[in-house]
Amino acid sequence: MTSVEDAGPAPAPRVGPPLLAGSSVALVHEWFSAAGGSENVFLAIVDLVPHADRFVLWAESDVPRDRLRLRESWLARTPLRRSKALALPFLPLAWRAAARPAGYDVVISSSHAFGHTARFGPPERTRHLSYVHSPARYVWSPDFDGRGAGRLLSGPRRALQAVDVRLSRHVHAYAANSREVQARIRRYWGRDAVVIHPPVDVDFFAAAPPAQRDQAREYLLGVGRWIPYKNFDLMIATAAEAGLPLVLAGGGPEEARLRRLAARAPVPVTFESRPGRERLRELYWGARALLFPAHEDFGIIPVEAQACGTPVVGLRAGGLLETVVEGETGFLVASREPTRHAAALRRLDGLNPDRARLHAAGFGRDSFAARMAEWVAHESG
Repeated sequence: MTSVEDAGPAPAPRVGPPLLAGSSVALVHEWFSAAGGSENVFLAIVDLVPHADRFVLWAESDVPRDRLRLRESWLARTPLRRSKALALPFLPLAWRAAARPAGYDVVISSSHAFGHTARFGPPERTRHLSYVHSPARYVWSPDFDGRGAGRLLSGPRRALQAVDVRLSRHVHAYAANSREVQARIRRYWGRDAVVIHPPVDVDFFAAAPPAQRDQAREYLLGVGRWIPYKNFDLMIATAAEAGLPLVLAGGGPEEARLRRLAARAPVPVTFESRPGRERLRELYWGARALLFPAHEDFGIIPVEAQACGTPVVGLRAGGLLETVVEGETGFLVASREPTRHAAALRRLDGLNPDRARLHAAGFGRDSFAARMAEWVAHESG
């Protein structure tokens, strides 16, 4: 829920020269939205290499592209920017067209589609390091969240898979945002990757005013984009089973359906539309637990909640296996049955909020910067 505009205070000035100070560097990202976890990773990389040129396929209208010095591809001037699925077959072409003849010493891509196929120099001269949020879901795992499983891409999907592998052979090293994505990189591309968890602004969420720290935690909380695979309907059913009020914070195309379900629920369900950072922090601090019954590659929201001392009850899958300590900072359920999630909620009283805050601290911006700088320095030499 954090946007590019309100991503928090600027980082402290680096001590000594920036990373790769003596090298020409290109940073690559796909479509750039004002609100997204992958964009915040890209901006954290920008902090490490501030002198780098920055290339994106296109930026949404609410992104301050001039201030961020973003260079857009030719796709930004076409209607394709309005449909990621339709644009997908053109992405490798767009990255080829964006290449600079002189090349760069180092390219660092932030990839969740075809960003890792960008080739801004010959492999013998240019070191390409790719931080991967996921191999393109529309291409490799269309059933993962239900949005890429339609007939539109069923025909060319195998061809796109072959293109994805063939056009990424120049990549020298991969980093994955989680063990889940690390396994996909090995399975789909036959490549190894180190795991570097994305940065979370845990300091901001942990720094609540005293009044918030002392308030009673009375409701359950669900945060995120209101789309089917996030399972907000399951959150409503879980709250009903547990007999606890629920707050849903976010926005998205499922809003009307969720409001109809909420109107029939036997417990109060409140909707918070697109809350800002301060309001989101208040919601975390007032919640008895964060409900997170979705299979995510990593999942920044559960870490933000734990930074506020709020335990997580979620699905035993994906990134939650790395971000939640079972029985200490929350409980994971290997089922989508609301009765099972409600049963986990009844075990929360024995958890220590300080343990959750301490655990979340390990996913902070400083940790990401240190690991990323070490990886880049090692692989770019």
